[in-house]
Amino acid sequence: MDPVECKQQKMSLTPVQQWYAGKTIFITGGSGFMGKVLLEKLLYACSEIRTIYVLVRPKRGKVPQARLDDWFKLPVFQRIKNQKPEVFKKLVPIQGDITFDGLGISRDDVQRLTNEAEIVFHCAATLKLEANLKDAIEMNTVGTKRVLDLCKQMKKLQVLLHLSTAFCYCDKEVLNERVYDFHHSPYDLMRAIEWMDEKTLDLITPNLLKPHPNTYTYSKRLTECLVRDSYPQLPVCIVRPSIVTPADKEPVEGWVDNLNGPVGIMVAGGKGVMRSMLCNGEYNAEVIPVDLAINGLITIAYTLGQMKEMPPEIPVYNVTCRETKRTTWKEVLEMGKATAYEYPFEAGVWYPDGGITTNKLYHTFCVIFFHWLPAYLIDFLMFCFGQKRFMCRLQTMISQGLDLLQFFTTRQWDFKSQQYQAIAKSLTPRDFELFDMDIDKIDTKDYLKRIILGGRQYCLKEPLTSLPKARMQLKALWVLDKVAKAFMIWFLFWGLLKITGFSEIFKTVNSN
Repeated sequence: MDPVECKQQKMSLTPVQQWYAGKTIFITGGSGFMGKVLLEKLLYACSEIRTIYVLVRPKRGKVPQARLDDWFKLPVFQRIKNQKPEVFKKLVPIQGDITFDGLGISRDDVQRLTNEAEIVFHCAATLKLEANLKDAIEMNTVGTKRVLDLCKQMKKLQVLLHLSTAFCYCDKEVLNERVYDFHHSPYDLMRAIEWMDEKTLDLITPNLLKPHPNTYTYSKRLTECLVRDSYPQLPVCIVRPSIVTPADKEPVEGWVDNLNGPVGIMVAGGKGVMRSMLCNGEYNAEVIPVDLAINGLITIAYTLGQMKEMPPEIPVYNVTCRETKRTTWKEVLEMGKATAYEYPFEAGVWYPDGGITTNKLYHTFCVIFFHWLPAYLIDFLMFCFGQKRFMCRLQTMISQGLDLLQFFTTRQWDFKSQQYQAIAKSLTPRDFELFDMDIDKIDTKDYLKRIILGGRQYCLKEPLTSLPKARMQLKALWVLDKVAKAFMIWFLFWGLLKITGFSEIFKTVNSN
């Protein structure tokens, strides 16, 4: 390409694209749900990037490059494969592991990163809410310290973006965009996991976590304190998304690669294996589509890179819904059930007709009679027919997941996001369209359809061609559900008559 064409091409770029042009980026957590969407969006929308180094560890006998090649086959990278396959060459794997000293990176790769990297997206973390304290601190807190230590060596570093979570301050009724002090020191906890055995750590974990419900939010809060201490020595910011859900439009409608969070609940409910959940229907569902969250990350890094002078306190951005776009859990349930009936999953265990409640006693009753009793019955039948039993194991997983998630669905969260919303207002119209962050224009009903179809296709591998068959199965389950309920009512009524002695009265009356 001659100099004139290069100049014309550069002039056609938006301000955000121009800023990223020629930049070298380092990303941790690229193999995760958000990480893949971040890689795809950067490669697709900011194709003038020089290089993206991504930290990848060998897995199941596959070297990092082989794992990248597997990623490229996923639907999330399909539009790049169709339109810009040449940009894949800009993605370079760096073999390493966030749980290793020095990130497990070779000396040559460290030199490359310290000499070339200008933007760092630190997205790696363990998202397991049930992880033990040692693993959570090692991955989320110590891992972040290793990234900070590497960044301090980078000669050209302009922006370091640390991905946190909006739920890391469980004791705050209102979460503003700043880092709050914590009575625990991240340095003390990092030292403790070095010498304290796992059994002792497990014993003291419940007292350490209060008021946090799990090790994930606790370790993330500690990590924010650690990141804050590196500011302003490093040009770092903290980004806190709420619950990240499947893509609205980009790169593929409804794309998701796991059954965590709301997607897993919808699938379990749609399959009929989950019938009750503790949830306050009047509270807001704090979720954000992954494509909007990733557009936020990209524009936040751009905004920081444009600052001539860093603010006195570390910049924090709550990537959450605006007050003008708040949807309650009750609305989500009602619209979600209607959508699930229209686009059902294949081979449901029972007719999907569950609900939410704030009454723990009623919820326990539903769990016993509609979760565990059917599970034992199905496993018993599977045993009789010589088939592999799975329902009790599945219900155990669902129960554990619900115990963790219900903390977030039975509380009201108030996230303030003025600084994040101000970024969208500062973008040019072209950038605002290219890096869409406007959640207000999303139709909730249409989006729920995308979530269900996305979970159906990308997680359960159920093609859309099977919908007619699934609808027939749903009708059959509806009939079975009604018959079973009628039988149960008759059985309870008959039992009540037997206990009270009224059955003998009826027999006497009939005989006369």
